Amino acid sequence: MSSSPTGPEEFGKLLGTVHRCDSTRKTLTGAFGGNGSPGGGGGGGPSTKTIEMQPAELSETEDNSYMYFRQEGLFANSFPKMKEIRRMGKLCDVTLKVDSHSFSAHRIVLAATIPYFYAMFTHNMAESRIKEITMKEIEPLALESLINFAYSGLVKIDTQNVQSLMVGASFLQLNEVRDACAKFLKRKFHPQNVLGIRQFADTLGCSKLIVSADRYIHQHFSKVANGDEFVGLSYSELIEVISRDELNVKSEECIFEACMRWVKHDQEARCEYLPLILANIRLPLLSPQFLADNVATEELIKTSHKCRDLLDEARDFHLMPERRALVSTTRTRPRCFDFVVGLIFAVGGLTKNGESVSTVEIYNPTTKEWSMGEAMTMLRSRVGVAVTNGKLYAFGGFNGTERLSTVEIYDPRQHRWSQGMPMQCKRSAVGVAALEDYVYVCGGYDGVTSLSTVERYCPRTDSWSTVAPMMKYRSAGGVAAVGTFVYALGGHDGLSIFDTVERYDPFLDTWTKVRSMMNRRCRLGVATLGNRLYACGGYDGNSFLRSVEVYDPVKDTWSLIAPMNVKRSRVALAANMGKLWAIGGYDGESNLSTVEVYDPKTNTWTFVAPMKHHGGGVGCGVIPTPFQD
Repeated sequence: MSSSPTGPEEFGKLLGTVHRCDSTRKTLTGAFGGNGSPGGGGGGGPSTKTIEMQPAELSETEDNSYMYFRQEGLFANSFPKMKEIRRMGKLCDVTLKVDSHSFSAHRIVLAATIPYFYAMFTHNMAESRIKEITMKEIEPLALESLINFAYSGLVKIDTQNVQSLMVGASFLQLNEVRDACAKFLKRKFHPQNVLGIRQFADTLGCSKLIVSADRYIHQHFSKVANGDEFVGLSYSELIEVISRDELNVKSEECIFEACMRWVKHDQEARCEYLPLILANIRLPLLSPQFLADNVATEELIKTSHKCRDLLDEARDFHLMPERRALVSTTRTRPRCFDFVVGLIFAVGGLTKNGESVSTVEIYNPTTKEWSMGEAMTMLRSRVGVAVTNGKLYAFGGFNGTERLSTVEIYDPRQHRWSQGMPMQCKRSAVGVAALEDYVYVCGGYDGVTSLSTVERYCPRTDSWSTVAPMMKYRSAGGVAAVGTFVYALGGHDGLSIFDTVERYDPFLDTWTKVRSMMNRRCRLGVATLGNRLYACGGYDGNSFLRSVEVYDPVKDTWSLIAPMNVKRSRVALAANMGKLWAIGGYDGESNLSTVEVYDPKTNTWTFVAPMKHHGGGVGCGVIPTPFQD
């Protein structure tokens, strides 16, 4: 038997109950006043209070004069009911038409959830009064999906609909859906599609997706340039890409070869652009051998007077160094890609008690955590570390008993270390830098004396060769590559600690003195960021240092930046994600496991998670990970 009133008598009783309740309400109102407070009149009682309530709870005022009730889930349950009402075709008051497709909906729902319709229906536009509205600039399936989204808050994004959905979301000003589509496209970046995605983002004015696409293009330019989309670029689009400083290429050869591929894809129509294209390639940064064997022998260049002039300029840059100042700085400025997202490897080093270790720790800047890596086969402190071609190399070091000439190579794909060809000399406290196809190992200490000799390692052939020695014997110095040069900074010769800096030119096989640092430093950290050279911490013979200075190779000047938070000698410095990471060291009292990060935008150092299993004195390198943003 039903308990709900269905007959006339029951319904009358219900109305009577309502009337009695209303009478009671009037009685209470008379007793407490129009605002629910004693005295009536609404002017003499306490003011209305805002009460914070928990879901599905009653909440009363302190004087119990009134209360609030909130039903949890009312709004969440309402939209599914509205969706069901729409599915039944009930209470719909507007029809949206696209081509031959029609979609019924409720104005109030569309206005409440889609900014485009809010503006249309609440600003006395003609569409606010008519039953049928013709939509343009949006595809039928995208509109249907977004109307359904208005009722459910859920939309499916896949490779088939993402572009039309993103266009529709942009048109309807559904920014969250648009951003979700952009995020989906980021995950689909590939050398074969990223240029097209960037063009699509540009048409929509989606700046975040443009920035992410540009970073991917920069980081993976060599692969992007081999794709079909690259040769489909217009001339202006090509120039816009190849003129960027941020392209991540081993050498300018990659840029030259990509541009020649573009020209020859439609040679008859594009050869007229070649002089302008060459003007945006940094020909002086090409090796003399490549200029002679690849550029000078190209028929399209041989038959163009303007192209030959640019080739002669590049040759003069190498043959007559005294005239380098006459060459445009745009064509001689090295490219620099700083936003590599990589895992930071802390290799070897010392325990807090000063014992050499083979331990490897890995820092993930995305998760901000350290984890254990595969240990090396040998104990190594004061080890030289470099990364090239996605592999990490550990050179020499000290095992607690003797200096080492051995080399170990870590392959992140196989998660294991292997042995490389040993160096010609034993070296600890050694400086190492990767430049193009080689790794340069400079100076160090062999157990008897500081060294000035330099060895060059070729990973492709696993072989060593000797190049010109440094001008000074340097142990515990810093070494890094900037542009087409290798720089050696500071260090000591067993008697004196240096502030001097020298630069190696691989083309000429010569070392040249450049501007000295502002402070003497040995056991310093050195890294390259933004075509500038950073030197941090170290020891000057009297004090352990936390000061940091930066070198501008174009101006040949040093300047101080914000000091680190902690004094650090034997510090490792790495560039990653556009920032500098100072790892471990020694502060004059104890070995350090702490790590701090420098942000050049704010000129500040900030502590991050310390190492877990090292006590300082590590070597470090950054192995790039697949693209992240």
